[in-house]
Amino acid sequence: MELQIARQMIDTLAQGIHPVTGEAMPEDSPYNAPPVIRALHAVSRALEAAAANAGAPEPPRPRRAALPPNAGKAWSPQEDSALEIAFDAGIPVKQVAQELGRTVFAVEQRLIKIGKVAGPANGGRFGSSAPMN
Repeated sequence: MELQIARQMIDTLAQGIHPVTGEAMPEDSPYNAPPVIRALHAVSRALEAAAANAGAPEPPRPRRAALPPNAGKAWSPQEDSALEIAFDAGIPVKQVAQELGRTVFAVEQRLIKIGKVAGPANGGRFGSSAPMN
C-alpha cells in the first residue's frame, strides 16, 4: 500500500468515518476517543512528512578519519618483533604506528599485551578493567 493511500485512510478514521464503508463510526468506537484521534492525526502528519522527504536526497553522513591499512587485523609474529625492536630503540609510538599501519592506540595496547609496558593499575583505556561483580 502506498503512503498516500494509507494517509487518506488514517485521515478518514480520524474524522470518525469507516474508511471502507464510508459510514460514521459508532459513538462508542475507539476511533472516536480523543487520544486515538490525536494519535491518528500525528500519524497522518508523519506520513505526510515521509512522502515529502521521499524524493529528497539523504543528508551526507559525517566522515570518519581514514583508518590505517592494518587497523583491526591480527598481529603477525613479524609485526610483534618489529614493535619490540622499535620500542627498545626508543622510536616514538606515533612513528611506529605509522610504519606498522596501525593506530597509536593499537600499538599501545599491543605493547601492554607483549609485556613491554605495564597497563594502568586501575584499568581503563590502556589496561584491563577490574572484574565486575
